[in-house]
Amino acid sequence: MARKVLPSHAPLVRPTGRLYVCPLSALDVVVTTCGASHLMTCLHDDVVLTPHSIEPARHLRLVMHDIAEEMPEYVAPDAKHVDRLIGFARDWGGHGAMVVHCWAGISRSTAAAFISLCAINPDAPEERIAWALREASPTAHPNRLMVRLADEALARSGRMVEAVERIGRGAPAHEGVPFSLPADAGM
Repeated sequence: MARKVLPSHAPLVRPTGRLYVCPLSALDVVVTTCGASHLMTCLHDDVVLTPHSIEPARHLRLVMHDIAEEMPEYVAPDAKHVDRLIGFARDWGGHGAMVVHCWAGISRSTAAAFISLCAINPDAPEERIAWALREASPTAHPNRLMVRLADEALARSGRMVEAVERIGRGAPAHEGVPFSLPADAGM
């Protein structure tokens, strides 16, 4: 059965917010400092409490492991995760601050950030968004499975996958340093 392509939702107003990416260890500080209205958690379990400053409906929890292919006893990112991510990003729309985090702030969160920016900037070149990600974080290594699934859902014809491949693996690290990108990255 062919996968349904999610329709493009071009923003009515150019996004003026910022997207923040961090590891779990920096979550409280980043949410407080940036005044986030939205939070996206990409972890293998559901242990992160919603900060008091964020409405529970504005906290997306994507329960998945950081793997790029199916493995027994692990939850791989799948089309449902990615569709929820895209819908959440579009609801945010690039206005105000959104924080995306995973355990280390390197793979799942950077993939979610890249996907979010592609979703809210449907006319922006994927490669420009990917290079903005690389410039903001030398350690970013977006989860390839999440990117591939989003490329299909957003009908980007392989361009998202190619863009992430072009920026390369990223510098080795145990944990990424928090960073941010303008919501209109790539424009």
